[in-house]
Amino acid sequence: MAIIGQDIAQAKSFLEKGELVAIPTETVYGLAGNALNASAVALIFETKNRPSFDPLIIHTSSLERVGDFVESIPKPLYQLAQTFWPGPLTLLLPRKSLIPDLVTSGMERVAVRVPQHPLTQKLLAALDFPLAAPSANPFGYISPTTAKHVEAQLGAKIPYILDGGSCEVGLESTIVGMEGDHVIVYRLGGLDVAEIEEVVGSVSIKSHSSSNPQAPGLLESHYAPRKPFILGDLDSLVPHYKAQNVEFAVLSLSREIEQVKPEHQIQLSEKGDLKEAAQGLFASMRKLDELDVELILAEEMPAQGLGNAINDRLKRAAAKG
Repeated sequence: MAIIGQDIAQAKSFLEKGELVAIPTETVYGLAGNALNASAVALIFETKNRPSFDPLIIHTSSLERVGDFVESIPKPLYQLAQTFWPGPLTLLLPRKSLIPDLVTSGMERVAVRVPQHPLTQKLLAALDFPLAAPSANPFGYISPTTAKHVEAQLGAKIPYILDGGSCEVGLESTIVGMEGDHVIVYRLGGLDVAEIEEVVGSVSIKSHSSSNPQAPGLLESHYAPRKPFILGDLDSLVPHYKAQNVEFAVLSLSREIEQVKPEHQIQLSEKGDLKEAAQGLFASMRKLDELDVELILAEEMPAQGLGNAINDRLKRAAAKG
């Protein structure tokens, strides 16, 4: 099983040998390998059982180092980087030829971000290469937000897990790029679109499901529990499955449902705080998935701020199969 610890030198040593290390970020834990080493990148896809047409995000320690890997940064995206890096923002930028095709699924833009977590910042600063790092979980399953989540799923397949505690944001990064002169949000995530618009003005949201995505994390079925996951109106879903004597669990924003056993339901935020809800989303989905129930019922969040990003993940979880 993987060693779990906080030894930057040990993590660095594994990565320099072409092996994989799980790293903490403010969003979720990533399964990291040398982004310039095609064999290490291939190992990421193999370990996750991730389809090779789903591109990866590369991580580095600073905006200054991004120039080593990309041809240019358009002014609006540079402004976003200056404002929100390190943080839960990923930029799609024209790549230099040293980035392997496998990282970008053959596309001309590479997804880049500077994560905020202090342990991973230290690790990235110590490395001569960026890290390709999708979420550290089997492909399509719920993203991990603690080292223990990673250990439970990939502990037998990787040598080291850098333990940085629980992730503060809990949702993957927001992915932003440009088409012509227009700023495009390709994936909703941990950075609110309203904050982006304060810096660059109005943006277009192009977040959509695809079997051949232009950016990471856009496949239709993703972030899914192993149990059937049904998204809808709890006022109709709960009595429907009660009448059928089906054992189920419930995920809601803040409401407690009297007909459901307390241990079979989770409120993401009793006070309806969407930031708190985002932080606990994946851990809550994982906890319900481990219960002795047949399926999980969930409701959509208010369609505002981070609620839109949470709803994106809930819809992808419900699209499984």
